[in-house]
Amino acid sequence: VHAFGFVTGVHPQPLPFPPGSTRSRRSPVTGAARRPPSVLRAASRHQPSEGRGAGEEVAGGMEGVEQRPDREKNGSKYSIIIPTYNERVNIAIITYLIFKHLRDVDFEIIVVDDGSPDGTQDVIKQLQQVYGEDRILLRARPRKLGLGTAYRHGLKHASGDFVVIMDADLSHHPKYLPSFIRKQIETGASIVTGTRYVRGGGVHGWNLMRKLTSRGANVLAQTLLWPRVSDLTGSFRLYKKSVLEDVINSCFSKGYVFQMEMIVRASRKGYHIEEVPITFVDRVFGSSKLGGSEIVEYLKGLVYLLFTT
Repeated sequence: VHAFGFVTGVHPQPLPFPPGSTRSRRSPVTGAARRPPSVLRAASRHQPSEGRGAGEEVAGGMEGVEQRPDREKNGSKYSIIIPTYNERVNIAIITYLIFKHLRDVDFEIIVVDDGSPDGTQDVIKQLQQVYGEDRILLRARPRKLGLGTAYRHGLKHASGDFVVIMDADLSHHPKYLPSFIRKQIETGASIVTGTRYVRGGGVHGWNLMRKLTSRGANVLAQTLLWPRVSDLTGSFRLYKKSVLEDVINSCFSKGYVFQMEMIVRASRKGYHIEEVPITFVDRVFGSSKLGGSEIVEYLKGLVYLLFTT
């Protein structure tokens, strides 16, 4: 697929506005057809490809994913918080995919960008021109301040009844969002979390060593903490807003440990947690921000939670 062209706008012919766009297709001055910003010009070309990740398919199939919730039956609003740092390519694609898969849902996307030097904020501003500033909120910060503080910052600006947290790097495919929403409606859960470690879930694009590291980290945490969920280190979740506000204020970890602390403390507080199987896809564009220092922090965080929860 031409995912890079999706961002750079190198395609020779203009294409229709993407799904969810509220902007007029014609200029109010000249009456001529208006071209969408280059960041989304090629979006509608991409077709679903079975068994592929978000970056490969771009438009994403719905195989194995439940139907979209009916807006008339579900009057709730959803705030989707996406922290970013150097995600110029990915933020455009994931935004398109969210609008594609949540056409019948009332939602807003809150992008918390930590001063990305690659032009991520410029892309987000182009997206706002297409979808509207009421649907895409840019809440920038001057520098990298940590994942936990990014969620707190985004939560302050969330107007939804529910809050979704997900990564910008296409590891979390928006095609699963309807399943998250439906699961919450059916069960009344306070939290719905995506899991790689139940039937129907999995990982795509990791080498054997990384799979063993991730699985081992989860098994170790399960053994020590008994959190009542199968995927402690996942970061694709839907929360009732009031629950997230309660849980996040009781967490003190930073970085990737923050996700684990949130789900452990939510479990200790007795909140109803449900799981949805997902396939985690390794990032297609950009470089991973997980390294040796994060692994050390994880082990420190595990010890901390063992003695404080």
